[in-house]
Amino acid sequence: MASSQLFIIFAILAISAPLILATNYVVGDGKGWTINFDYQAWARGKMFYVGDSLVFNYPKGVHNVFKVNGTGFQQCAAPLGSVPLTSGHDVITLATTGRKWYICGVAQHCAMGGQKLFITVFPSSFAPSPSPTWGKEAKGKPSSHAPAPSPTW
Repeated sequence: MASSQLFIIFAILAISAPLILATNYVVGDGKGWTINFDYQAWARGKMFYVGDSLVFNYPKGVHNVFKVNGTGFQQCAAPLGSVPLTSGHDVITLATTGRKWYICGVAQHCAMGGQKLFITVFPSSFAPSPSPTWGKEAKGKPSSHAPAPSPTW
């Protein structure tokens, strides 16, 4: 009986630990999602993992957030028919590994104002990985509390 209870506890921890320890990154920190900010410099040195979230803060109606591919990022062009996030407090949970690109689709904010972000998302540090340095603790990754996640891109 005790061993089955212990198994249940470990199972719950294995499922919930990545969510509890996920990091919420406020894009642009105190500046938020705005023009004339170097988002690549902001992202440099940060390790993004599956389960982490990006929080885009901006005045509602002034900016938006589109997820794009590499070409859309270079050309500052959102895919036809895509719908932007527009709440002013958009939370995107990083659900898959790989390269991720985000732009503002308002006027020339991306092309002229530099309002675009490129990151690489790594597997969760709680899954077996080929490199032990990918662990969040190994990189001194901070944790924080955030609102409920919305889109998972």
